[in-house]
Amino acid sequence: MSYQHVSVTGQAIALPVGKVVCIGQNYQDHIAEMQSKTAPDALFFIKPATALCALAPGFSIPLNRGAVHNETELAVLIAQPLKNAGYAQVQDAIWGYSLALDLTLRDVQAQLKQLGRPWEIAKAFDGACPVAGFVEKTQLQHPQQTEFRLTVNGQLRQQGNSANMIRGICQLISEMSQHFTLLPGDIVLTGTPAGVGPLVAGDTLELQLAEHLHITTKVNAS
Repeated sequence: MSYQHVSVTGQAIALPVGKVVCIGQNYQDHIAEMQSKTAPDALFFIKPATALCALAPGFSIPLNRGAVHNETELAVLIAQPLKNAGYAQVQDAIWGYSLALDLTLRDVQAQLKQLGRPWEIAKAFDGACPVAGFVEKTQLQHPQQTEFRLTVNGQLRQQGNSANMIRGICQLISEMSQHFTLLPGDIVLTGTPAGVGPLVAGDTLELQLAEHLHITTKVNAS
């Protein structure tokens, strides 16, 4: 089934489906759990439009490619072009906010890192970005102080607050726009807090974005 941007109420959003631009290592607790180091420069990477899929009622993960990890992230839908944008331009260009999973083939990524090779195939495969419906920005009054969480089979796995981002939403999107032109329909992923871990077919996931979004979904095998 093809992907379409929708609101949290299920209504189609009149924006094309674009790329997904992501930032890695934007929460200190996730950096620590991955035994990585904080770097002065942001780590940006892109998932193609083919990585997008609806989060609910279910999404598929690859089989026989090693561990597939959840990374729950605040997602930002862009409605206006952004190039070398300042913070005010970024704020004006945002349509709304949601939650998405930056699915990661962790074993594949680790192997590629050891070889010193790029790791797009671990992050950008088909279906690697399940995303929920978007909340209009006027409904989320404090996007930089917003709690979100993921439970897997009833057990809390990730709990974060956007206040803990190393680079805030406007800063990271402004920096992204120095490298990549962001277009209407693009989605920005803002990083994941600690709690990444493997998903398996049959898992039941619940994701919550403050009081604005509460969604239940299932993991299928592709």
